[in-house]
Amino acid sequence: MIWVLAGGIAVVVFLVIAFVLKAPRPGYEAIAAALLLGIAGYALQASPGIPAAAKPPEQKITGNAAALVEARQSLDGQPGPAGDNFLIIGDALARNGRFADAAGVMLGAVRKNPKDGEAWLAIANSLVGHAEGQLTPASLYAFQRAADAAPENPGPPFFLGMALAQSGRLVEARSLWAELLERSPADAPWREDLTQRLQQLDAFIAQQQTVGSAP
Repeated sequence: MIWVLAGGIAVVVFLVIAFVLKAPRPGYEAIAAALLLGIAGYALQASPGIPAAAKPPEQKITGNAAALVEARQSLDGQPGPAGDNFLIIGDALARNGRFADAAGVMLGAVRKNPKDGEAWLAIANSLVGHAEGQLTPASLYAFQRAADAAPENPGPPFFLGMALAQSGRLVEARSLWAELLERSPADAPWREDLTQRLQQLDAFIAQQQTVGSAP
């Protein structure tokens, strides 16, 4: 019964995206593929008959999906929905934590324009979110494409630094953020937040070094 329900939900979601949100017709295939990928992943990993196990709370990039989308738009200088239909739909899915579906839909944007840095960054963040805050080869590739397409955009190094820190690669994260801060204009709106994050990261690294050197 649960599989029938999942399939029905997928059909409803596709109809909403295609006809209510008016996704571009060329993107229908990508949307359908993303939905099928989600169902396949559920079939492989889910255990609907087993009660959910409690998990300890974690501070990750995926902790507030809506805030993640808004932060990306703000860093790009667009404090509002992106203009591309694929991005609008993908952001709507990402805001609700449906990161795999969001990445699948937003692939349509980079197929249409391979140099769309905003779309590549949105895909990278969605892939990190889908991996529960961890970096993967696919997300690293998307971050690199985002940086290549928009070298002056602070978004790629900022969010890549977050993902590196969450993956335990603290020194790499610090180096990336320090470089971003150094080349940021004095009046850049993200400087204060980035400075605070760097200070917190430095304190955490120092704490780890102290614990590691203790007898």
